[in-house]
Amino acid sequence: MRAMVYRGPYRVRVEDKPRPVIEHPNDAIVRVQLAAICGSDLHLYHGMMPDTRVGHTFGHEFIGVVDEVGSSVQNLSVGDRVMVPFNIYCGSCFFCARGLFSNCHNVNPNATAVGGIYGYSHTTGGYDGGQSEYVRVPFADVGPSVIPDWLEDEDALLMTDALSTGYFGAQIADIHEGDTVAVLGAGPVGLYAARSAWLMGAGRVVVIDHLQERLEKARTFAHAEVLNFTEVDDVVVTMKKLTEHLGFDRVIDAVGAEADGNLTQHLTSARFKLQGGSPVALNWAIDGVRKGGTVSVVGAYGPIFTSVKFGDAMNKGLTLRMNQAPVKRQWPRLLEHIRNGYLKPSDIVTHRFPLEDIAEAYHVFSAKLDGCIKPLIVPSAD
Repeated sequence: MRAMVYRGPYRVRVEDKPRPVIEHPNDAIVRVQLAAICGSDLHLYHGMMPDTRVGHTFGHEFIGVVDEVGSSVQNLSVGDRVMVPFNIYCGSCFFCARGLFSNCHNVNPNATAVGGIYGYSHTTGGYDGGQSEYVRVPFADVGPSVIPDWLEDEDALLMTDALSTGYFGAQIADIHEGDTVAVLGAGPVGLYAARSAWLMGAGRVVVIDHLQERLEKARTFAHAEVLNFTEVDDVVVTMKKLTEHLGFDRVIDAVGAEADGNLTQHLTSARFKLQGGSPVALNWAIDGVRKGGTVSVVGAYGPIFTSVKFGDAMNKGLTLRMNQAPVKRQWPRLLEHIRNGYLKPSDIVTHRFPLEDIAEAYHVFSAKLDGCIKPLIVPSAD
């Protein structure tokens, strides 16, 4: 099959790779119809994530058609059109039984915190991802769901991570009717978080970023006020001024570790495997939320992370809530919203690339060229 492979920082290409095979009776093989590049993929692309190995295939957002099933699979059949959550999970461990699918205890031998993730380095289990023609899907009776006939492919694709994560970010922010909500980051997750905040009763939503095309999308898609942080002297002071000097009731950090990184981060990630990310966005959230407020974190951070204003968070009486989104747990409500016309996830898609042009796709997305907000990848498998 043809698949994207990693050859080192800023070096990705499409190569021939062995087609995946059934390795366990609960596996399925999915022929990928549509995939996406996520902002968190840029941490891998830039060499900022530990244990990203040469030859690895990225891609944790994908949908496709079931091509083969293991002997124990009961809920899927060959030919089913399926969407696959980015979480790989067993469905039966202590954490899965409590709906914490992103914290599954049985799928990632390399960590005790996060479970398995497709195409996201060996720190999340080393599973190849969906930027390819075929992908092996473990625990096929648990993760994938058959796509409803009425749901369009691109909308289904965006439910596999970005939409579900943004919705989860608004959900764990514990928004009450009339709350003021600030969203840091106007990438896909931030846009979805801002749009979801209205669904949960927010009275005011402000999105903070610095790229004009993303801020414009926040206006038109998320119906939010926007703040360009490069146009003010102090972001936190401005956040206070917007809220009668109290701070926002809820702040959602949809930035996480800045994907470009600084020199120190590059050195520590490459030499010492300590990449965690810059604390700027998280500290803005802590400083910009009101006393007794809630900070929701769904941006991706690495395992080693310092310089967070935890003392300020404690003294302000903040509630901090965070996790990788348990994607499938969000699907029933999101399907309702989409079917009722409250959401059209694909409205944020700006670019579509053939799989063979994956190197160009990463370059355009990484450099934010041509107003790229969300790029999709179209494999060529028959």
